[in-house]
Amino acid sequence: MLGPVILAASRSDRMRRLISAAPVTKQVVDRFIPGEDVDDIVPVVRELADHGLELTMDVVGEDITNPAQAAAARDAYLELVDRLKPLELGTRAEMSVKLSMFGQALEGGHELALSNVRPVVEAAAEIGTTVTLDAEDHTTLDSMFAIHEELRKDFPQTGCVIQAYLFRTEADARRLAGSGSRVRLVKGAYKEPASVAYQDKHEIDRAYVRILRTLMQGEGYPMIGSHDPRLIAIGQKLAHQAGRKLDEYEFQMLYGIRTDEHLRLAAEGHRMRVYTAYGTDWYGYFMRRLAEKPANLRFFARSMLTKG
Repeated sequence: MLGPVILAASRSDRMRRLISAAPVTKQVVDRFIPGEDVDDIVPVVRELADHGLELTMDVVGEDITNPAQAAAARDAYLELVDRLKPLELGTRAEMSVKLSMFGQALEGGHELALSNVRPVVEAAAEIGTTVTLDAEDHTTLDSMFAIHEELRKDFPQTGCVIQAYLFRTEADARRLAGSGSRVRLVKGAYKEPASVAYQDKHEIDRAYVRILRTLMQGEGYPMIGSHDPRLIAIGQKLAHQAGRKLDEYEFQMLYGIRTDEHLRLAAEGHRMRVYTAYGTDWYGYFMRRLAEKPANLRFFARSMLTKG
């Protein structure tokens, strides 16, 4: 039951100040966020690629309050594309974006977010890679899916994320499972009301399996976003039952979590993509990582007690 408490803390300025000021925080944050700027992250990209891993890159930051900040977020991604180009990794290094960073919540936010994200998607395509639109809380999803549909008219490889804990997602999965689609399935990491989302872990897990089966039986490209060993094994089984080859789906996990599993799956021939975030505005991202998994919270608390 700590997850909702942590998610509430992620929106608290007081908690942000308290945690940011703790001496041990940077050491712990570095486990999940390996750098603050693009110069920090390029060596990480090279290292992961050298180990046979793929990446999706996220420039963290969601508290956008004006159009200038949204434009700055766009420019940060354009800089990332520019730095990825000489690495010639193609789709082995794609990008994940949250439309809130591109101004989605501002006045006229839908059109603003679309106008800001489109140049990033165009630039990514020019270097042979693509972009995935991350899912945020349920109030933003109609806009996200509409932007996804619009981008796919010119850039059909553009991906999106769906969240198993939302009641709507089974229908979304059926709609998105068509030819050429790229869909990442995650459990969900936002505090959602019982009117729109499952609250029980077992219900969420069951929904995850139902939705993943739909994606595997469809004609698109499923991306299994989970660290749960049971769901990973089920994903492999469903892929086999659907007659999928190893390059017709992939696993995705967060940087810093179950690193040995990243390498094991890659060594077995699976496409294994590491969700790698960087940036200075790390607080919201970090708190959701703690909320998602009790082991992450224990790691942080233990570090606070022994190093603080």
